[in-house]
Amino acid sequence: MARHRRGESAVGGSAAPLGAGATIGYVSGMTQNCGILPAHRIEALAQSGAISLAAPFASGQVQPASLDLRLARRAWRMRASFLPGPGRPVMECIERLALHEIDLGPGAVLETGCVYVAELMESLALPAHIAAAANPKSSTGRIDVFTRVITDRAREFDMIEAGYAGPLYAEISPRTFPVLARMGSRLSQARFRHGHARLDDAGHLALHARERLVTSAEPSIQGGVAVSIDLSGFDASGLVGYRAKRHTGLIDVDKVAAHDLLDFWEPIHDRGRRDLVLDPGEFYILASKEAVRVPPDHAAEMTPFDPLVGEFRVHYAGFFDPGFGAAEAGGAGARAVLEVRSHDVPFILEDGQIVGRLVYERMAEAPRALYGAGLGSNYQAQGLKLSKHFR
Repeated sequence: MARHRRGESAVGGSAAPLGAGATIGYVSGMTQNCGILPAHRIEALAQSGAISLAAPFASGQVQPASLDLRLARRAWRMRASFLPGPGRPVMECIERLALHEIDLGPGAVLETGCVYVAELMESLALPAHIAAAANPKSSTGRIDVFTRVITDRAREFDMIEAGYAGPLYAEISPRTFPVLARMGSRLSQARFRHGHARLDDAGHLALHARERLVTSAEPSIQGGVAVSIDLSGFDASGLVGYRAKRHTGLIDVDKVAAHDLLDFWEPIHDRGRRDLVLDPGEFYILASKEAVRVPPDHAAEMTPFDPLVGEFRVHYAGFFDPGFGAAEAGGAGARAVLEVRSHDVPFILEDGQIVGRLVYERMAEAPRALYGAGLGSNYQAQGLKLSKHFR
């Protein structure tokens, strides 16, 4: 869910205090704490040539703890999804599996049920100690467009190994709505990481004691901080969520508030039972019961699928940036919006049921601006909220 954008806050660029287990390394001639790189360090990677750009950074492209990735001009409709595997570049697979090439320059319609691969405008020549990971942007996940980043010789989607040098590609698969995308559209985002930054259970407990990460009185912390589903209603009408309609019109991925939500979504209301049957193959937007906070010296990610709590996925866009839900960034009370899809069988969700876990990671330094309205964020202080495309 998606990742979640920021508002201004006067957070200095000095290194934030880190939890137990942090180590010190050597990065581009300067010492740096292990952790997720903030915006000014991402910009430094670009200045050093570790991130190459086909065009200068667009406004808002560099976020407090992530970089939006832009589609380049060329894309291909593919016969199937693939991973290149060791020793093989992505272009070799495209030449073998592509059905036809698409020019994204003037914009192109990407149909549901199809797999596309697009070149990205960013490429990498990472230092040996810097790795990266990718995820769909929040607005991408909330319209059920499944995106994954692929690198040459990749064994996994969305994982970019330390020291990787080469191009980046995005696999794009609209699941519910056909979309209109073009060169420069930003569907995915990447985080850059130096060393090990993820908290263990003890680290999560200590951070929650310091910051109160979720509003649960005593949250379950086991492999992350548990969040539960809210089916009690978010307004006077008892609205609990939305179910996506089928056979709709196009969504332009770059236009804000351009579409009437009722043309694409069926509102779901509480009928006194406080449960919801997830139909297989249907797509739902729901929200967490807990308000979530990400402190300025940490970032977070939601686990997208946990078979221990049910055969359903709760999140496509998993990045939560520093300052999400933070009062100092105007986000007090922000919920985690959940992009839910059941697998294979119907599944009953009940109000208050645990549906996912937030995993927190240390920042290498606190970012100089937090997630919030001052940075053009769409989802700070959110409750139950659809993507920015709808009015």
